Amino acid sequence: MTPEDRVRAMGFWSGPVTIEPLSGGITNLNYVVTDGGRRYVVRLGQDIPEHLVMRWNERALTAAAAEAGISPALRHAEPGIMVTDFVTSQALAEADLHEPETLSQVVALVARVHRELTPRVTGPVLTFWVFHVLRTYAAFLTERGSPHLAKLPRLMGEAAELEAAVGKVGLILGHNDLLPQNILRAEDGRFWLVDWEYGGFNSALFDLGGLASNSGLPEEAEAEMLRLYHGHTPDTGYMRRYGAMKCGSLLREAMWSMVSELTSEIDFDYAAYTAENLARYAAALDAWKEGA
Repeated sequence: MTPEDRVRAMGFWSGPVTIEPLSGGITNLNYVVTDGGRRYVVRLGQDIPEHLVMRWNERALTAAAAEAGISPALRHAEPGIMVTDFVTSQALAEADLHEPETLSQVVALVARVHRELTPRVTGPVLTFWVFHVLRTYAAFLTERGSPHLAKLPRLMGEAAELEAAVGKVGLILGHNDLLPQNILRAEDGRFWLVDWEYGGFNSALFDLGGLASNSGLPEEAEAEMLRLYHGHTPDTGYMRRYGAMKCGSLLREAMWSMVSELTSEIDFDYAAYTAENLARYAAALDAWKEGA
């Protein structure tokens, strides 16, 4: 059965449906389905143990975020499938987050996740600690004989240094995958956050560092992001810890891609994505060390 046939066979639909692929995903297969004049997004994806992705966790956080008005409504879920409302919108690009007004509204959305979604979520939820993720990736890459094996001792040594620099943290419910394409701007100007597969309890430092690094924010915009989030300019100690977590976020994106080079069947140039993120990580790490 093809993915489209599986979508068509779902008992959720009221009648014949029209199915269109939704491009942009680099982990899952996504479709826009029209049923009785209404449009939905259908997301196909099984658990991905090597990435610590558990779909029960994603469903729980998608539902909570929808109830909070942060994500589109979850309409149906069954093993390997989630159906949410389709929102006429445009996924953001890096350059969009360099615009002061857009950045301000996105920071407000991220703050809502941390301050409103955290107390709303109940029941089992995963924890996402990037340095645990990195150790898991290193073990997987070693076991599978990754072409990046020679890099791992140095990268994991740097990760240990970064983890020590981050130190103790307070926990919030984080999205943990703040790529620009996971942030949607609807036709009415409202912003939505989608794709909760990596969501879980974490430090706010990770979402902030991920937002800055994944969007290539210039230094001035990054400083404004932190000021907007906290309501004041953070002190030097905070910036040191934040910088370490930002490096961790970039290393995770690079090692995520190293693993995906070996496992993913999605048509995407993971090798180029690995190289791009390793370069970003190296630049951020150099800047962090220079600021010591």
